[in-house]
Amino acid sequence: MTTLKEILTRRPVAATIRLTVSAGGARPAPPVGPALGQYRLNLMAFCKDFNARTQKYKPDTPMSVTITAFKDNTFEFTVKSPSVTWYLKKAAGIESGSGRTGHVVASTLTLKHIYEIAKVKQSDPFCQYMSLEAISKSIMGTANTMGIKVVKELE
Repeated sequence: MTTLKEILTRRPVAATIRLTVSAGGARPAPPVGPALGQYRLNLMAFCKDFNARTQKYKPDTPMSVTITAFKDNTFEFTVKSPSVTWYLKKAAGIESGSGRTGHVVASTLTLKHIYEIAKVKQSDPFCQYMSLEAISKSIMGTANTMGIKVVKELE
């Protein structure tokens, strides 16, 4: 339960902004500039901090970022790892999933690929308390809906 002091010191939130920005590619140009500019947030501070946090990823990696803008023109943000579909497409070497899921197989992946993706996704804030097995099952379901077949080993 929150105390009275916590309630009184809470900053009022102006907006919650969700963006997808390539890793290390945050610049004051669109889409970042207009999204943060309308709330009078410090663009350069965000760009420097975001680029520093995402420097371990390859430059073309799409990162999902959630920015909480406060009414006193300050902000906080969290960066999530890339989406499961992006990882599956990269691992399978395809541009998009199957147009006819269940009828046409777009590609095949092994359980080792699924396990590696699950290990990366386990560091996400929403997945940190999930077991590796549960994350792997979720990834296998996503692969199935994309038309990617999961096999034990490649023949």
